[in-house]
Parts: sequence; C-alpha cells; structure tokens
Amino acid sequence: MAAKKPTSVTQNPISEINQNRHPTDSEKRWAETTLLPSLEKSPEKPIGAPTGSNLDDDGRARFTSISGTPIRRLYTQADLPQDWDYEKYLGYPGQPPFTRGIHGTGYRGKLFTMRQFSGFASPEETNRRYKYLLEHGGSGLSVAFDLPTLMGYDSDHAASEGEVGKCGVAIDSLEDMEILFNGIDLEKTTVSMTINSPASVLWAMYLVVAEKQGADWNKISGTIQNDILKEYIAQKEYIYPPAPSMRLVVDTFEFGSRFTPRFNTISISGYHIREAGSTALQELAFTLYDGVEYVEWARRRGLDIDEFGPRLSFFFNAHNDFFEEIAKYRAARKIWYRVMKDRFGARNQRTWLMRFHTQTAGVSLPAQQPMNNIARVALQALAAVLGGTQSLHTDAYDEALALPTEEAARIALRTQQIIAYESGVPHTIDPLGGSYFLENLTLQMEDGALDYFGKLDAMGGMVTAIERGYPQKEIAEASYQYQRAVEAKEKIIVGVNDFVVEEDSPNILYIDESVARQQEAKLKKLRERRSNGEVQRCLNALKKAAAQEPRAETSGSISSANTMPCIVDAVRAYATIGEICEALRDVYGTYTEVSVT
Repeated sequence: MAAKKPTSVTQNPISEINQNRHPTDSEKRWAETTLLPSLEKSPEKPIGAPTGSNLDDDGRARFTSISGTPIRRLYTQADLPQDWDYEKYLGYPGQPPFTRGIHGTGYRGKLFTMRQFSGFASPEETNRRYKYLLEHGGSGLSVAFDLPTLMGYDSDHAASEGEVGKCGVAIDSLEDMEILFNGIDLEKTTVSMTINSPASVLWAMYLVVAEKQGADWNKISGTIQNDILKEYIAQKEYIYPPAPSMRLVVDTFEFGSRFTPRFNTISISGYHIREAGSTALQELAFTLYDGVEYVEWARRRGLDIDEFGPRLSFFFNAHNDFFEEIAKYRAARKIWYRVMKDRFGARNQRTWLMRFHTQTAGVSLPAQQPMNNIARVALQALAAVLGGTQSLHTDAYDEALALPTEEAARIALRTQQIIAYESGVPHTIDPLGGSYFLENLTLQMEDGALDYFGKLDAMGGMVTAIERGYPQKEIAEASYQYQRAVEAKEKIIVGVNDFVVEEDSPNILYIDESVARQQEAKLKKLRERRSNGEVQRCLNALKKAAAQEPRAETSGSISSANTMPCIVDAVRAYATIGEICEALRDVYGTYTEVSVT
C-alpha cells in the first residue's frame, strides 16, 4: 500500500480558518480585515518551485513539512481539540503522559549524554580516537563497527575483502575488544554499540572485557542496538531468519535482567528507518511498533515486562524539519507510556518511560559544500534537545565523503557543548510546550502513529508485516515522493539543487588495506596460541543450546537454553565473531529477503 498523500490545507484564507477548526470571532475578523488585504497586496509564494506538491488544487502556494505534512500559516487555540486541557494532554515533566519529558528537572539535574559515534580502521586507532573524544569533553562512547563485523564475518573471510575497517572498527575477537577499551574505565563510561545481528556476540565480548578490568556487571551501563526488525525493514544487515533472530534478542533481554540491571539490552531504532527515506511519522510508528513486537515475543517466552521493560531504549533520527522533529519525540513518549501501561499492563513506572538517544540525520548531509552541514547539524541537535533526548550524537560535516577527520569530530562535539553551555536551552523544561503549532503537530503524530498500529495489528504483528513487505513498501513510496520533489526543486537543498558553486575536494580520512593485513596477522597468531579444543567445545555447546526451545524458569534463573552464557564462554576461549556466528548459521540458516512488489 502506498503512503498516503496528505490532504491539502486549502489556502483560501476565509475557508481555511473554518476547516476542521473552531476559530474565535476575533480570528475570523483578523482573516477578513488583515489577512485578506495582505494576500491581495502580496500573494504567498512557495519555498521552492511553484509546481507539484507546492501548489494546491486551485494553484495557490502550499507549504508542507519535509515529510509532506501540510502546514497552516497560523496556529491558534482553534487548532487544538475542543476538550484540550493542560493536565490531560500535556501533564508535568516526570509525570504521565510524559509529553514534557521523563525527568522532573529536565536537564537541570543532568545534561544529555554527549555520545560521539566513532570507530574506524583498527582497534588501536579507534582506541586513540576514543581517548581524544573523552579528553575533549565527551561523556559517552558509541562504537561504529565495520561491515564484516556487522555481518558476522572475520577480517580474513573472503566476504570481508575490501571492507575491513572502512566504515567502522574491525573487531574479530575478545583480543580486539580488549585493545579497543584499553585504558578506558568501563564502570565509569557509558558505551553504546551499534551492532544488530551479531549483537549478543559483541556484547559478550564487552562484558568479558569489563570483567577483566574488575568492573562489576551490576554497575556498568550502556546500550547494545540489537534491533533486528529494523534491519529487515531498512538497513538490510541481517544474518538469520526473523524468528531465530528474535529469539536471540529475547535471550539478551533475559540475560540482562538477571546480570546487567543498568545496561540497555536493546535500542529500538528509528534512525535507520528514517535514513532509508521514511517520513517522520513512519519513523515514529514503525519504531514504536517494533518495540511492541519485541515485548510480545518476550512475554511469550514468559518474561515479566516489569523485569525487562526498564532496559528497553529507543534511538531516533533528528532531521531538518525543526518543529516536526520535536513533535515526534514528544508524541513518542506519550504513545509508549500508554502502550506499556494500557496494552501490556506494566506496573513499574520505570517501564512506562520512553528513554531515547538521538543522532543527527546523516542522510541530510550532502557531499556538496560540506561546511554547510555544520549549520544543519546544529539545528538538528537543537531539535533533539528541545525534544528531551537523553543522549545525543552529532554527525561530522564531512561524513558524506568519508569517516570523520579528527577536526570534524571535534567540531561535532563542540556543537553539542555550545547548545549545552551557551544557548540557555537546558535551563527550562520543554520551553516550546503549549505552542499551538507544536501541540497540534504532536497530536497529529500521535494519531497517525496509532493509525499505523491498527494496520499492523490487523496483519498479525511486525514480523508478518515485514514478510509481506508492508513497511518496506511504505518507506520506498515516501522516499520516492521526496526524491521527486527534490529533483523538481519543490524541496530545496542548499548547495545541491540550488545555490550551487564550484568547489575543491576537501581533505578526508582514508583507510587503506594495511588494516586488513594487520587484522589477518592477529587472527593467525590468535588461532595458534589459544586452545582450539576449548573453542570447539564452546561452539558445540552453543549449537546445542541454540537448537532448543528456551522457556523462562520459575526459579528466577534464566532458561537453560539461553544462548548468552554459551556465547560468553566462547568469547572467553577467544572464539572469533565469525566462528560464533557460523555456529549459529549451522543451526538457523540465513535469510534472503522476498521480493517487494
């Protein structure tokens, strides 16, 4: 089913103010006595080419968000429901429905975590970059892995040729993870890892490194992305079929509830859905419904929502349309609260809280005139902060060209620090709350997402919808409509389809093939000195557990078929990521996406 084309907001000034609204007499008089003469003297002009989506059916200028949502020229009380009430629709910070934030003091008690996404080449080089970021004021780390690691291959595998260390750091074994975090206290540093299909393997490596540092698993904090559903929907970095992949995710929920109470065992990610071309509404709806699907699968296992629920976190995109993005974050908190409380009956108030990380929109940063991206990132980051994000990553201006240079990474971090320490924005909670425009957008987001929920429920859930290609087709249609508007110059991208200049190629970070040769040499030495018999014993135990059906234990212990303890044992024996993932491939097979038509 194609994405719905938004209903046009008529631009006739008199009829517009009565359309699905209840304007006051004074607003009607304003339209007749002030607005109408102004329009006759100076007709409105669209931002972009006066064609297609920028014109209504009568040929008048039409204004829309980046997602295609019609925007009125003026918002008043008439754009809110007639029963609009502060406590019902907004509430107070730290109280349901959490529209204004999950913390009673906003950022006055604790600023957002400034978490820079970084990883390139070898573990040694990335370790130096991490120390650089922390020394310059970063308060958390976010690990970018290279493509072979993301796909569960060792650096010396044939499928890894030409990709080792190129889009992130190469991690093959516990040895690499030890190097990556050498000299970084994991009990005091929160770490997020962007890894999905092999998430349980990389998390096991991280936990064993923390253990070797003497850290207490009960005290370490961070997040593994571990969101396999969005891989099938958008990013396509999956290994196994959906059902066994979901089983592995639930294994991490169960293990984390028992052993790592402060570590988020999933970051349900809308970021990549948006990067694939979705609208803001689709990002919101599909991401939250992915969360619903994970909860459903965990409950089928027999897990208690109030045990694993507080460790569910989210990851959203911050795109260019400033107010649309803020509305998206506010609506997300409201919806998640109601889903957890009303749909799943959660009693623990921590389970009701929508906690999320935000990253500025990489897809919005063109290679042309890359210094302009500093301004884009600042606006996107400001929207995330005004929307109440718990942690934030700001993209570097040169990321469309290559992995960030050291200078670009520092500017990205400084952007967050200027917002935090110079702008005054964190001084008060939800400063735009009560804006007629923003509250209207928030309600539109909420209603639109719940409409998608109804369609997905009717299909039998997200896994079934993915197998039918539904979210993939919705995103593809939205992406096509936006690209068509860009090519027609109905949506302007400064420096790309307007305000274009000739420019020299900038200096970029280049990763050569020496990283691959270095990783291959390390792997060869590792396999020579470890106990290969112990590795094989651990891999056989993993395959045995993976082949069984896990069930929650009444004693409070994790299932005897949970794969995590076996993966941790294999990691301790220095089994490689490729060997562990291959053992799981032997049991589960691999997945090929059906053609979406």
